[in-house]
Amino acid sequence: MTLHIGFLDNTAMNSLTKTTTWGAALSALMLIGGPALADPEALYQENCASCHGENRLGGTGPALIPETLKRMRGPKVAHVITEGRAATQMPAFAEDITPDQVTELAAWLKTPLDELPAWGEEQINASREMNPDYVQVDAPVWSSDPMNITLAVETGDHHVSVLDGDTFEVLDRFPTPFAVHGGPKFDPKGRFVFIMSRDGWVQKYDIYALKEVGRVRAGLNSRNIAMSSDGKWLAVANYLPNTLTILSTEDLTVATVREVKGKDGTPSRVSAVYQAPPRESFVLALKDVPEIWEIFYGKNPPQFGFAHDWRTEGLAHTDIPFPLRKITTPDYLDDFFFDQSYEYVMGASRSGEGGQVIDLVIGQKVADLDLPGMPHLGSGITWKYGDTTVMATPHLKDGTISVIDMKTWETVKRIQTMGPGFFMRSHENSRYVWADVFFGPNRDKMHVIDKETLEIVKTLAPVPGATVAHVEFTKDGKYALVSVWEDDGEVLVYDAKTLEIVKRLPMRKPSGKYNVWNKITFSEGTSH
Repeated sequence: MTLHIGFLDNTAMNSLTKTTTWGAALSALMLIGGPALADPEALYQENCASCHGENRLGGTGPALIPETLKRMRGPKVAHVITEGRAATQMPAFAEDITPDQVTELAAWLKTPLDELPAWGEEQINASREMNPDYVQVDAPVWSSDPMNITLAVETGDHHVSVLDGDTFEVLDRFPTPFAVHGGPKFDPKGRFVFIMSRDGWVQKYDIYALKEVGRVRAGLNSRNIAMSSDGKWLAVANYLPNTLTILSTEDLTVATVREVKGKDGTPSRVSAVYQAPPRESFVLALKDVPEIWEIFYGKNPPQFGFAHDWRTEGLAHTDIPFPLRKITTPDYLDDFFFDQSYEYVMGASRSGEGGQVIDLVIGQKVADLDLPGMPHLGSGITWKYGDTTVMATPHLKDGTISVIDMKTWETVKRIQTMGPGFFMRSHENSRYVWADVFFGPNRDKMHVIDKETLEIVKTLAPVPGATVAHVEFTKDGKYALVSVWEDDGEVLVYDAKTLEIVKRLPMRKPSGKYNVWNKITFSEGTSH
């Protein structure tokens, strides 16, 4: 039963699989023939366990326990079952399930487990598996440009392909943990990549040697990962347990496990974690508490307070590892985006009708954002526009792209698309923004938008009827790689100027692609 509750991002789209979905589970319900469910636990094991885990603790899909459903109290879970959920594969079943069946199913999903398993430092370190066959090399075992390597996540059979960015030759194809999610993260030199799965496994892979280094389970149900700017630490945002795990990138051992509770003691899942390089910190959005957290990993974390500006007043030394700052926000944040200075956070909640701008220096909201339609800020991108910089984000609920002036926080334009989209990409050497329309009947389309006019100049339909999504550029911006998101799919290599296909790379349900140079330099047009 794939009940999607939070933002989907990147390879979380694994949960779109049709094999064990609500449709299968509810077909079984129809055969029962009565208003009440017969043995919901057995039904779960038969139809849902492969996605959500035998113990309901999550896998491809999220955990289905009270702790993860807490923001859907009262009739809300039943409402999602009845009406569906926007921007997910959760359909409406009002015409297929009786109200009594809906009520009983919702009640069972909110039934607590007898006991939640402990998953702290001891359990994480015990799960650590290092590859005994791994031997570090002095230089790449291949002759390509190390900065132009692109990783392509293949969700069809849980592999990643390592692509030469010049020839698009597949240098390696290696297995990953089940259901990769949140986007891989490269170390600052682009040698090692860290890959996380929804069930909390973190894999370290050496691109130079084309070998897995090891893996560790940092959580039971996880959201995404962030790399520190010095390459020493990897932060793992967890839904279950309610923690942030920080790992040593050197050997995947635990540096700290931070229990996540708001100022009032309320436990919370972590919606997202990203790094803020100039501040030498990780910034977290909390899903169940209206707060954002900043955890510093540098040797001299800044002082902070309502009126303190560390840039002019200097730094303060502390011996406390990973000191924490909690900032209250007017609303929950499901995802967020930084401005170029990393002073401001642009955030929005899934259920909200707008967004907010938080000044990290003073720890206060400084502006509201006109962002209806469930913006997907995690896929936001920026580019120069006249004498300012704009941020653009797709909307998960309607066919709109919002373009925001990052000086005034005003909406420059709303670009109307052929449906709700999920991913956007550009490059500093390209005049175009590429935007998919992942959700809805036109998911086989890809819009190409002029960055100066903010107009759609071309709509691509490379494989009629097939889902096309997620774009990544090569290091120089000459080529754009587009996923045909099908089990018998492919990555299409486009000439970024002529918009013509120059190569097709067969792959198993490819989703996200990640170019080393673009990611480690935070290239314009690349999301976090």
